[in-house]
Amino acid sequence: MTKPFNKVLIANRGEIACRVIKTCKELSIPTVAVYSDADSNAKHVQLADQAVNIGPASPLESYLVLDKIIDAAKQTGADAIHPGYGFLSENGDFVNSCKENEITFIGPAAEVMNVMGEKTAARKKMEAASVPVVPGEYLPAPDGENIDIDALNAAAERVGFPILVKAAYGGGGKGMRLVRDPSELVSATEAAVREAIKAFGNGLVYIERYLENPRHIEFQVFGDSHGNYVHLGERECSIQRRHQKIIEETPSTAVTPKLRKAMGNAAVAATAAVEYCGAGTIEFLLDEDGSFYFLEMNTRLQVEHPVTEMVTGLDLVSAQLQVASGGKLPWAQEEITFNGHSIECRIYAEDPANDFMPSLGKLLLYREPDTRVDSGVTENDEITMHYDPMISKLITFGNDRQSATTKMIEALQNYPILGITTNGEYLREILQHNAFADGHTTTSFLGKYFEDWNPSGCVDTQVAQAAIAAGDAENQTSPWRTVGHFRLKGLGLDFKLLNSKNGQVDFIVAGQQKRAWVATDQDSRMSFIDGHLCKFHAVDAASDDTDADPQSPHIVSDMPGKIVKLLVSAGDTVKVGQPLIIVEAMKMETEKRSPVDGTIASVFVEQGQTVSEGDSLIDITLEGE
Repeated sequence: MTKPFNKVLIANRGEIACRVIKTCKELSIPTVAVYSDADSNAKHVQLADQAVNIGPASPLESYLVLDKIIDAAKQTGADAIHPGYGFLSENGDFVNSCKENEITFIGPAAEVMNVMGEKTAARKKMEAASVPVVPGEYLPAPDGENIDIDALNAAAERVGFPILVKAAYGGGGKGMRLVRDPSELVSATEAAVREAIKAFGNGLVYIERYLENPRHIEFQVFGDSHGNYVHLGERECSIQRRHQKIIEETPSTAVTPKLRKAMGNAAVAATAAVEYCGAGTIEFLLDEDGSFYFLEMNTRLQVEHPVTEMVTGLDLVSAQLQVASGGKLPWAQEEITFNGHSIECRIYAEDPANDFMPSLGKLLLYREPDTRVDSGVTENDEITMHYDPMISKLITFGNDRQSATTKMIEALQNYPILGITTNGEYLREILQHNAFADGHTTTSFLGKYFEDWNPSGCVDTQVAQAAIAAGDAENQTSPWRTVGHFRLKGLGLDFKLLNSKNGQVDFIVAGQQKRAWVATDQDSRMSFIDGHLCKFHAVDAASDDTDADPQSPHIVSDMPGKIVKLLVSAGDTVKVGQPLIIVEAMKMETEKRSPVDGTIASVFVEQGQTVSEGDSLIDITLEGE
């Protein structure tokens, strides 16, 4: 392949920016990174040949400002822009701006993007082409947070509950709400609109029937400007939390050769119908009776593209560059072969045991396992409130599904991330569940089997504490520098230290050789052993270390964030479970609900205000006081 561009600017951040830079380096194409103030030392900035600061941490003032991206490209002489996914990747105005400035946008034309990237227009296009779609209704375009409540209720009545409220320009579960009770429709729609505006710059939403137990099956498609269109097989993306995929695999256990041909043909027909050029994804819902429905088209590279690369042996970013420069697709349909099985797990900075609350802080220790890891972070990076909580993607490949699953479980057991909470243990237990092994991976999987999940936690606290102590062996004054084998008094624990360096501790305990990763901060000490996180908090003898009363009428912030909506005022009467305030962090909204019956005594914050963890939000006077 000849070099398609002289220099490529990546209009994104995190792991996808690093992924694009990797292929560009292999093709000897210089790259330009853009970064916000919060990302000045980010991994993608370090990997690129050049980097340009584009403003404050908020995406609305940096990564979503198309003029800043265009200026950065002109300033550095970049003749092409790769948008990654999210941010401006499906923004037709951005595509047109690139064209006006004679910069190649690595993706489809704005006209195609506007039709297929906007989900309501895509549905209408598919309806006209006789492609089955999920029953739904379109709504008047909202003005900010204002919606036509009468039109909304009438549309919902026609569709029937349960329904999904969905952002027309959305993706990744953002701007989406499941509504089962009609009384929650308005508040859910308002929340979806707010989230869509923040994530995509547009609050247009629509509703569709919620299928109770389908599978989410998508087909990777590609087209070029010479009329060639192909698909690269399906991806099973049904295991989702909050409608956001967390585990993807290919091939799907539910797709037979006959069904694969039918769905693949439909995907290619949809792609050809709009003369699509570039990488895209046709997403279907596969019902239990074998019927499939067009869901949406993503007019960009998907987060889960690596599993397709693993089973086809193809580089999808390289193909994107080739067709964007006017070249033909590098392969015909009959030349694309599929071998083995691949699984991807998305690693998020969040706490699955605490309603997937975002976890913020410094990566005190970060070590990647011996498999493909598409990541956007390095050790000592800070996970902040400003961006999506995805840290990385872990990808394994095997000759069959069982082999790929076994490798993924091993990889998760050897992927220590200390300093924040991640979903690693949650993912591992999903992969070890019998229903996953049997291939029963519908979109209801997590709700059915993991609704009240809690981590098994520290398997052996004595071993964990010994490993943490041994992790101090590099300290010049540590007795571990001279004593490597001891017996813990009163515990009967034989512990032999083999090695301790850079937070990694190898040891023998109870006749078994083990490895731990350890880290400490001002308030706690932690270890990661056999895939389990053990954390010990320092206790101030002068303080009361008992847990706070969960029914306390004093409401505080659980995390740094932004107050997006106040739902009560001083003097209001509230009941247990009533929403009080909505806090946004990492592009996700969290409701704070009243733990008691009472009256709002004080509200300490204002809408739009930024708060830190532990900040006072609301005081409630208990009923009867």
